[in-house]
Amino acid sequence: MDPMSLLLQPPVFYPVVPYACTIFGGLQYGRMILIQGRVTSDAVRFQIDFQCGCSTRPRSDIAIHFNPRFSSSDAHVICNTLCRDKWLDEQKFSGFPLRRGNSFVLLFLFLADKVKVSISGQHFLDFSYRLPLRDVDTLGIYGDVSVKEVSFLSTNPYHAEMTEYPLCQPLKPGNSDLTLPLSRPLPMGLSEGQMILVRGLVTENPEEITFSLKSKNNTPFKLTASFKDNSLCYDYSMGQSWGEPQKIHTPFFVFP
Repeated sequence: MDPMSLLLQPPVFYPVVPYACTIFGGLQYGRMILIQGRVTSDAVRFQIDFQCGCSTRPRSDIAIHFNPRFSSSDAHVICNTLCRDKWLDEQKFSGFPLRRGNSFVLLFLFLADKVKVSISGQHFLDFSYRLPLRDVDTLGIYGDVSVKEVSFLSTNPYHAEMTEYPLCQPLKPGNSDLTLPLSRPLPMGLSEGQMILVRGLVTENPEEITFSLKSKNNTPFKLTASFKDNSLCYDYSMGQSWGEPQKIHTPFFVFP
């Protein structure tokens, strides 16, 4: 197994656009990149490029150029490839659901021969590769957009065979310590500003997942992700009793 495929790159929060960063280990079949942001109120266009390097002279090849445009009544996306400083034939995708000022969540799923793109949980386009995916090592974001977060996600590295979509099986690399239910101590406790990141894969027919924080005497916080109604519900306890539960409806990111 290629050790680079196991790298988990930390997320980037509120990068200044134009922004470019290295993709740890490069792009590989099965990886995903999630971008949360907002289109500016006077946007003409922005672009997300998956580049083969970060050179400007000569300009690096761009394997995947994702370019939403808002200057006409038909908001649309242009996808293309830059090879040896020349653009190839562009592909236009009409019906882009975002407008100026809109917030968005873009998810790029990289398959063996194409990238699939969803917008706020809804599949939008497929774009076939024209350059080898293995050559891509840089993400670039430019234009009329502000970005809240960029997350780098991986599918299950413990399965040798890949399918067209991310495997929906629990992440169990043969270690009994990772079977559910799972509990781990926090030796230093928690303090303001700390973050807990949980990565995993849901089962084939999920109902809900619950995460909780516990003290010696009670459970002060509980978060439940429900796949029945696409919601997040969080509860907090006051002493021995629970407070009023709060529910947030949010789309989970599903491709057809």
